[in-house]
Order: sequence, then C-alpha cells, then structure tokens
Amino acid sequence: MKEEPVRQRLLSEATRLFAKQGFESTSVQEIVVAAGVTKGAMYHYFDSKDDLLHEVYARLLRMQMGRLTQIADEPGPVAERLHRAAADVVETTTEYLDDSKIFFRSMHLLAPQTQKTVRAERRRYHERFRALVTEGQREGVFRDDIPAEIVVDYFFGSVHHLGTWYHADGPLTGAQVGAHFADLLLTSLAPRD
Repeated sequence: MKEEPVRQRLLSEATRLFAKQGFESTSVQEIVVAAGVTKGAMYHYFDSKDDLLHEVYARLLRMQMGRLTQIADEPGPVAERLHRAAADVVETTTEYLDDSKIFFRSMHLLAPQTQKTVRAERRRYHERFRALVTEGQREGVFRDDIPAEIVVDYFFGSVHHLGTWYHADGPLTGAQVGAHFADLLLTSLAPRD
C-alpha cells in the first residue's frame, strides 16, 4: 500500500470506508489513518471529505465517458455501437460498484455547487449516449415513436439500480449482465412492423 501514490491511497481508503460505514459516519481522521498519511497530505490533494466523495464518482464517470466517446466515434452500424456502449456502462458500473453505490447513496450530502457540477457531468454522458439513440432513430434503425430522452432515462434508471441487487459472486458476471441489458435496450428500440 505504501508504494501506491498518496492520492490513490486516499481515494481507495475513502471508497472502502464510505462503502462500509457510509459517508456521514466516516471521519477524515479515519481516512488518513487507513491511508497511512497525515491530514495535511490529504488536504494537499482534496479540499474536503466532500471533495473526496465527488472524486470517487468523478473518476468512474471520466473513465466511462472516455470509453463511450471511443465507442460512439468508431465507424460501424449505430445498433452495434449502442449495444457496445450499453453493455460497457453496465460492466464498468458493476466493476466499480462500491463507487457507484456510495455516490448514489450520498449525492444529496454534497454541497449544492458540487451537486450542480456532478449533474452537469452526468448530463454530458447521458447526452452522448442519447445521441446514439437519436442517430439510430434518424436512420430508421430504431423506432422513433418513443422520445430518445425517455429511452435513456429508462435505461439509466436500471443501470443506477444495479447497486441494490448485483453481487460480483452472483450467478452472472458484470459482462453478462451488460450484454443482457444491451440486448433488452436494442430489442425495445426495434422498429415495429
């Protein structure tokens, strides 16, 4: 652990403690002790415990946004790209399930300006995902009688719910759940005869 960079140790230990005890019940002192650093070191990297919570989710969202952008920008049929994007967000959410669970349980505890920033970051992700749905609707590949916004809200409602039931030691891997979610999304978008 000592070889791990200080910032990463702080994030790892904060994530572990927030998942185990909850954000409100975890003190800065517990985080720095677990990470083996001083409070001064923590405040060098993070302004507050609030800042740590934001970064727990922001690092996941940045990674997912990078992957979505790569998938969406590749050539190929829009249905294949949307399937890959849908499967990917589920798989990465299950891979970093503690990060997601902590965040959705504790987002309301963030300072108002931080909440506003996070909502804007999530909106950019959802808009990029929605652009794939809209592209398919314009091309006639997907049904267009359901607004793309509804499709995306419905899909991400299910993704955000993963933390309440998915377990890594369960019968399905994150990749398998992702493939099922993506199949369901594409089936629901199939044009009607």
